Amino acid sequence: MQTKIYLISAIINAAASIPAYASYADSIPTGFHRMPQWHVEAGIGTSSVIESNAFLKGKNSLQKSVDRCLSTEIRAGFSFNSSTREGILYEGLYQGMGIGLTDFSPSGLLGTPVSAFIYQGAPVVHINSRIWIGYEWQFGTDFGWKHYSPGNPLEENLSLSTSVTAHMGLRMTFNYEMTPRWRAYAGVQLTHSSNGNTSWPNGGVNTVGGAITIACTLNPEKHRDENTTTPAELFKTDYPRRWFYDIIAYGSTRKRVVNVGLPPERQLCPGHFAVAGFQFAPMYRINRWVATGGSLDFQWDEGAGLEPYWVEGTYHETLKFRRPPFLEQIGVGMAAHAQLTMPIFSIDAGLGYNIVNPHGDKRFYQSLTLKTFIIHRLYINIGYRLGQFRDPQNLMLGIGIRI
Repeated sequence: MQTKIYLISAIINAAASIPAYASYADSIPTGFHRMPQWHVEAGIGTSSVIESNAFLKGKNSLQKSVDRCLSTEIRAGFSFNSSTREGILYEGLYQGMGIGLTDFSPSGLLGTPVSAFIYQGAPVVHINSRIWIGYEWQFGTDFGWKHYSPGNPLEENLSLSTSVTAHMGLRMTFNYEMTPRWRAYAGVQLTHSSNGNTSWPNGGVNTVGGAITIACTLNPEKHRDENTTTPAELFKTDYPRRWFYDIIAYGSTRKRVVNVGLPPERQLCPGHFAVAGFQFAPMYRINRWVATGGSLDFQWDEGAGLEPYWVEGTYHETLKFRRPPFLEQIGVGMAAHAQLTMPIFSIDAGLGYNIVNPHGDKRFYQSLTLKTFIIHRLYINIGYRLGQFRDPQNLMLGIGIRI
């Protein structure tokens, strides 16, 4: 009898704790309801340039390879208050905006581009209370490039054809928190700059190197007792697994190279071609950091399937085509996706295969997308699509909704 009483009492206490726990979790402030920790940073780095085309290897007016660069940057950002929902679930997460300057050597061939970018990073492994290893990504623009000059064959810059390009970067960082206010970190960094196939040539500029940065927190928090466990900390392990659905509409323009003529040869089409797409992606949230799933992709490309409609006798600047049927320019594909889900930003990588494509030219395609949430479920989509892991296709600039 006494055992039954204890069992009933335990069940009643457990049931009573459920609404109390839910009430506590729901009462935790979110986002900017508590003052975030603001920080400023300054860093310097040096990198090697990956010589991916003839211009970078030395086919230029100086007859020298572009092999290294020096960069500096200043940044300002914030971390969520540790008493907010985001600060608890994503401990150590930081994000912000930065401006950088890169000087390539030898000087005068690529210019001295200025970068403006957003960034986000977080710890991956804590070695102890002061030392940790983390990651960081950057996305933005580079402007001020010295680019392709068609009138001078020695300046045929196969890397860049526009003064403004996209900027993408990835870092692995080794961090040391000297004091609650000051942090120093060294990182290994990769960067890529290109115009997303909106102009040609579009070889891009890629660098790999290292950087050292000093960060100052303007309003450091008082550290809590790490041995104290609260219901807020307990709900870290109770993040629900569930399905969600990303629906995206996007568009852009692109350049197109075709094989036409007698005999056929590669020729750049004059002008730009419109691209429009739609993506429906069911995703399963594995935990608070990662979601995986698939997508059904529809894309219309005004420059697709042109070769059979070439007007004979037209070449280069006078190249002309009859307009292909609309349905021959529609591609339908299926893709697998993995997504890093963080507050404000999500990074999505996709690997797909076209099941319907102009003239049966089925091919693999890849995508990398940044989703920036402007309200709870609505986001700006900025992405880039490749074919066969090497062929630039088009940007994916649009808007998405998560349901």
